Amino acid sequence: MANEAHPCPCDIGHKMEYGGMGREVQVEHIKAYVTRSPVYAGKAVIVIQDIFGWQLPNTRYIADMIAANGYTTIVPDFFVGQEPWHPSGDWSTFPEWLKTRNSRKIDKEVDAVLRYLKQHCHAQKFGVVGFCWGGVAVHHIMMKYPEFRAGVSLYGIVKDSEDVYSLKNPTLFIFAENDAVIPLEQGSMDTDLMTCNNCAMAHGTISPLSSPQTWRSPSPTLWNSVHYQKIPSCNTLLHS
Repeated sequence: MANEAHPCPCDIGHKMEYGGMGREVQVEHIKAYVTRSPVYAGKAVIVIQDIFGWQLPNTRYIADMIAANGYTTIVPDFFVGQEPWHPSGDWSTFPEWLKTRNSRKIDKEVDAVLRYLKQHCHAQKFGVVGFCWGGVAVHHIMMKYPEFRAGVSLYGIVKDSEDVYSLKNPTLFIFAENDAVIPLEQGSMDTDLMTCNNCAMAHGTISPLSSPQTWRSPSPTLWNSVHYQKIPSCNTLLHS
């Protein structure tokens, strides 16, 4: 039972009933969900889970949507077999849960996924999209791996280290206007970071007040972000 005094602010919203178009594979020491593009283009996007894990249907839906537009997508289990956060979890226990799931200690998993994409999917260009916990992971990846041409961090913490601007390639940070976890000000006050604010949204991929149709028809901001097409600063990303 959840502790009503400490509810989780990361509301899962509408959990889709979605089977997926891809398949689960073993990538060295971790499992992953992979969807091949209907056309070969040599481009791949890693989609990084939020705290609710790599098997969440909503995340797989996003991965499949990206794949349908010309990218091989992969959703790895960055928790490496550990249990994801449960929607009814007591938020007061979250810091302890997070200690064994550090979103900045994922290099071993990222390296394994890159090897898989190069060897089995023949990918040559790479991008990364992450939500919440995965948004922080995107920030880490874009500061360390120059081979990722583009990154999109949705609702991830930015100002938690002094080297926040040491990005290797263009990275878009998307924040929610009504986010109780990540203050909107941390993005809007920075002119050195490429940011976008989702108005009237709470923390998460969709607002808890949104209808199921909202998820099935993602906002233009979200779609433009993951598809890398209509962001002026990202013209030379995976399409180049």
